[in-house]
Amino acid sequence: MTTATTASLDAIAGEDGVFSIVAMDQRNTLRRMFAAVDKEATPEAMRAAKVDVARALTPAASGILLDPTIGVPSVLDAGALAADCGLLIAAEPESRGDFNGEPRASRTADQGADWVRGLGGHAVKFLVQLRPGRPHLSGQPDLAEEVLGVVRAVVEDCRAAGVPSVVENLIYQLPGEEPLTPQQREDLIVEAARKLDELGPELLKLEYPGSPKGCRRIASTVHGPWAVLSAGVAFEEFQNVLRISCDEGGASGFIAGRSVWKEAIGLEGEERQEFLDTVARPRLDDCLAAVTGRARPWREAVR
Repeated sequence: MTTATTASLDAIAGEDGVFSIVAMDQRNTLRRMFAAVDKEATPEAMRAAKVDVARALTPAASGILLDPTIGVPSVLDAGALAADCGLLIAAEPESRGDFNGEPRASRTADQGADWVRGLGGHAVKFLVQLRPGRPHLSGQPDLAEEVLGVVRAVVEDCRAAGVPSVVENLIYQLPGEEPLTPQQREDLIVEAARKLDELGPELLKLEYPGSPKGCRRIASTVHGPWAVLSAGVAFEEFQNVLRISCDEGGASGFIAGRSVWKEAIGLEGEERQEFLDTVARPRLDDCLAAVTGRARPWREAVR
């Protein structure tokens, strides 16, 4: 493994300053994907999937997002990471815990920026689930403030170590709450982005807010660069998401996983390789085409 020395987002961006990052940090989600196709998610099967995806897609990507326990050692040991592809490493705990059915944020002290650098990473990715406006009852933990405190610590740690921080947020439905309307989702995504942006991470990884209007709200609210995540939506839908996020929201690219490679999990050997070469790689190329000339270079978005 090599030690990353850069302290810039350029290491995970293209020469044009745009992010085209393949997400392959899934662990529990990947296990569920294997189960959905009646396959056992053995450690060997998970390692092979990550290596195959990395080998096929990183030559065209500006970066790849990997988990530290399965993805990083497997991909690096196999020599499957393209030489000019940056490495973004997930640093959030694999099991994050909950309070009465709501996700909680936590941070493992020895999995900070220096640890990520030691693994060969160029940047830290940290996933949280911030639900703005969540009711806080006396005697119960303030889960929203808990998230902000954890993110604040991550950003400060990364800044001290000279390693870029990438913060991802997923909103969620409260226990017993009616399904969120499109407008509620938009409001929550935008407000969460505002609160997290105030803490100063180098990059935000955000859900699509659902409309051009929502993207314009993000553009007027977030002062640093942001990249849109795919959330496993159908590939054709994601193409539209990319164009709107860049044109209307000033997004600096994408961090996409399942929308590009998900069908590969049900395949093995030559069949998987053929799918990655003839379907997943063209999908990634199409994503690149969708953001080229549209995405805002990340340096133009720096606060």
